Amino acid sequence: MKKFAIALSMLATLSTPALAAGDAEAGKTKAIVCSACHGVDGNSMIDMYPKIAGQQETYLKKQLTELRQAAHTGGKEGRNDPMMSPMAAALSDQDIEDLAAYFSSQKLAMSEVNDVPELGEQLYKGGDAVRGVTACIACHGPNGQGSEAAGFPAIAGQHANYIKIQLNKFHDTSRNNDLNGMMQDVAKKLTSEDIEALSKYISSIK
Repeated sequence: MKKFAIALSMLATLSTPALAAGDAEAGKTKAIVCSACHGVDGNSMIDMYPKIAGQQETYLKKQLTELRQAAHTGGKEGRNDPMMSPMAAALSDQDIEDLAAYFSSQKLAMSEVNDVPELGEQLYKGGDAVRGVTACIACHGPNGQGSEAAGFPAIAGQHANYIKIQLNKFHDTSRNNDLNGMMQDVAKKLTSEDIEALSKYISSIK
């Protein structure tokens, strides 16, 4: 009887269709609707929207999944964004896989940033021990490429304005889908001047 139960369990597993891996070509077609804000290849020309070209596939999947979750729970769970949550609401799991595969395969267009405050580099590389501000380099790396395995996104070359918007959201906790609240903890200790300087420095990293 036990062997029969095991056999049934194995059969059910084998007969259950597995979610196909992300298809970048399918994602390219599905991404047409994203192009108005993010550009056809994920390099947004509008600095309030993020560049998502070349972003880690797992990070893109996490964000899209949590934006969809917020839409389905009225903002009580996931990542609630007034523009992106409704856009993500109708996405299937396979849509998310395909979109993430496509955008992660694109090449990021780097930003040109002038007048980068020295404070930004200081905070990114060394933090501020007196205020308990952790250096950004600890998670996002010296070149701003993050760590896909650890779930830390690539941020180098991102629009300074978008970075500023997100740091302010973490600061006031209106964005709270960060791992273990790490970004909220850092951002709440930053001043407006800190955020401005960091945003410009991160955007300038190549």
